Amino acid sequence: MTRGYAAIGLYAPKTEPNVGGALRAAMCYGAAMVAIQGGRYRRMSTDTMAAYRHIPLVHGTLLDLIPFDCVPVAVELNDRAKPLTTYPHPPRAFYIFGPEDGDVPTEILAKCRDVVQVPTRFCMNLAATVNVLLYDRLVKRTREAATIQGVQMRAVESL
Repeated sequence: MTRGYAAIGLYAPKTEPNVGGALRAAMCYGAAMVAIQGGRYRRMSTDTMAAYRHIPLVHGTLLDLIPFDCVPVAVELNDRAKPLTTYPHPPRAFYIFGPEDGDVPTEILAKCRDVVQVPTRFCMNLAATVNVLLYDRLVKRTREAATIQGVQMRAVESL
């Protein structure tokens, strides 16, 4: 796999099952951190892997929690959003997801270099969206690493 990491930011998540599902997705796909802004979080039974014990789970203002030299990427249905199907993930990305019953606030969107959306007929719930995005990142970054390794192997073989 290529170098870099993914971190997840959840803005004012509404439902406990979706937060637990998002934490489980972060654990399954190797996210480096989960940050939560808003007071609606507590430990939930849907985090069956107790992800908070294995990856950092921090609370605070998402814009203050973006790791150094990391690209903030909003995951949002809006006119500025690029489809996830063609989006090249940055090596270091902080993906920010809005609440199930609202949007990523404009002050956060303004600080995001990129905005992506999962092209669906209807909006998805938070946990499903986190799963799809992290899976897409894994697939694309794995392909990228295989391509780079193949190029390097061909270069070595030609010596």
